[in-house]
Amino acid sequence: MNAAPADQLRLLDVQALDVRLSQLDHRRSALPEHAELEALAKDTAQLRDLLVAAQTEESDTAREQTKAEQDVDQVRQRAARDQQRLDSGAVTSPKDLENLQREIASLARRQGDLEDVVLDVMERRESAQERVGELTGRLGGLATATEEAASRRDSATEGIDAEVAGLTKEREAVAASVPADLLKLYEKLRAQQDGVGAARLYQRRCEGCQLELNITELNDVRAAAADTVVRCENCRRILVRTAESGL
Repeated sequence: MNAAPADQLRLLDVQALDVRLSQLDHRRSALPEHAELEALAKDTAQLRDLLVAAQTEESDTAREQTKAEQDVDQVRQRAARDQQRLDSGAVTSPKDLENLQREIASLARRQGDLEDVVLDVMERRESAQERVGELTGRLGGLATATEEAASRRDSATEGIDAEVAGLTKEREAVAASVPADLLKLYEKLRAQQDGVGAARLYQRRCEGCQLELNITELNDVRAAAADTVVRCENCRRILVRTAESGL
């Protein structure tokens, strides 16, 4: 393939722009905010699970407390009725009086036990409520941190995208001045060679693979016409000759 030396030099300009665009793409994907947001999302999901568990516990203990308080009220009401019968004098049989007194004492013990249950449930419910409040506050803090990180990411991305847009337009203009067949070969090689399809021959060294040409390779390059598109024998990239090639 042949191409004017000036066209080959412009190919280096295209390559430089492609390298810069690749660097910007990497910079966009490697923004620290991406990892920060991922960690925040993970922490948020874990806290939400814990919050649901705490809310469920609070709801369960609330129902348990209501049931325990109802049990206490039932025993208290029954004890009050028995005490009223005792105080009324309506029960005159000694045996019936003894049974009634025994039942009132039993109900008093039962009420005490149930009141202890209520206190225990109330303590567990209070603990669950405190846990809900704590987790809700922590989730609020994570939401704020997430919003701030997302804002920083968006701001950085916006700046990168603006630079990419400018470089893309410049790249299109420069690429349009390169012969189609040369550009096609460059694009093919760039896809095969980690984004570098053309490299400068500098001080007898290919800047694509960083290997120095041996004497035979150098003689072949020296003998090639100025408009001949030469390739590096090591990496097969387009090798562009300049005044600093060391030939």
